[in-house]
Amino acid sequence: MRNAPPLMSLNEALSCLLTAAEERPTIDTVYDTVYMPTIIANRRILASNLTAPINVPSFNSSQMDGYALKASDAIATGKTLLPISQCIEAGHIGVPLQPGTAARLFTGAIIPVGADTVVMQEDCEVVLTAEGSAIRLLHIPQAGEWTRYIGEDIRQGSIILSAGMRLRAQDLALAASVGFAVLPVKRPLKVAIFSTGDELIMPGETLTDGAVYNSNRFLLTALLENLGCEIHDFGISPDTLEATRTALKHASQQSDVVITSGGVSVGGKDYIKPALQAEGCLRLWQIAIKPGKPLAFGEIGSSFFIGLPGNPVSSFVTFLLLVRPFLLRLQGVVDVAPPSYSIRADFFWPKAGTRVETRNEFLRVRRNIDGGLDLYPNQGSAVLTSLVWGDGLVDNPPGTQINQGDWVKFIPYSEVI
Repeated sequence: MRNAPPLMSLNEALSCLLTAAEERPTIDTVYDTVYMPTIIANRRILASNLTAPINVPSFNSSQMDGYALKASDAIATGKTLLPISQCIEAGHIGVPLQPGTAARLFTGAIIPVGADTVVMQEDCEVVLTAEGSAIRLLHIPQAGEWTRYIGEDIRQGSIILSAGMRLRAQDLALAASVGFAVLPVKRPLKVAIFSTGDELIMPGETLTDGAVYNSNRFLLTALLENLGCEIHDFGISPDTLEATRTALKHASQQSDVVITSGGVSVGGKDYIKPALQAEGCLRLWQIAIKPGKPLAFGEIGSSFFIGLPGNPVSSFVTFLLLVRPFLLRLQGVVDVAPPSYSIRADFFWPKAGTRVETRNEFLRVRRNIDGGLDLYPNQGSAVLTSLVWGDGLVDNPPGTQINQGDWVKFIPYSEVI
């Protein structure tokens, strides 16, 4: 019997997908720019650099509730009385400060012309004089204290957000702070999904002998929604070559990317590979990871195709490690690698056997109160409870034993979902 060819490593597979995304000649025109209100642009991909049209702050302002004055008027603590000549609230403009006086002002208020420092109210004592109210300084300030200067945060004309970034809450706030009511963003990717398998039924239907509920449909829909994709759901395809070819052809006509689950292994009823080869081209088949070995990547017409494994944990892991970076890069995002951290393992994991020692293992783990990681006891690729129980994956290199106290590479779900 001929030896099977070596499996493609995870890094090689990821490089294949990202290169394909970058080679798409029409990426700049296919994924058109649309203008979306800033308030609802969360998680969208920014299509072009944002340049600040104003300075922030656009005026010198107070960081605290207190009193604006000229520092040279503060001669000695406890001896200088400065009359309060005006009160300035945020959003209002005062008059130039009279020499030898102080202006009462509140956080965010404009510092009046003639003042060069702010003394916070806790360092002042208000006293009544024959002429009215005055402050006695309990602290002698230097020029510039508690003052926010024009352009201190953002300079007019500077790039505040770069094209290709995936917008977060803080990014939207920054854009709003310089007055952007709408943002140029990439239009959502159109992603078609369907599952394969005669055994699959939908929740709400009667569970008969041999049938299983289609959890992957819900898994993929939610993961794609998190990436802001426009989802076209083609349901469940029967286990025949003709039905699989028809589903692939129809799905590719309405999408940028087709993603399936199931039918990518080597069983007698796994028709994704021959259907893809008949309708398009196959670029990648099977990778050296566990869970998630069965994975297909190719093209159908003008659409990309990714076939994920049927086991839900395998689908989840391969989506996070390969599909998510691919979809982001397809829209121009540069930094697509999942963040990882070195954390202590509070468990033992034996070296893998000879048959799988060339595969990266991704273990479902959870952080504990002592700052380490606990391991879910059942690491089977169909055990969905391990995903719910855990809060991340340990990327364990091929053939590596993990002893208690070892430092391992941890990928938290919170960074990639």
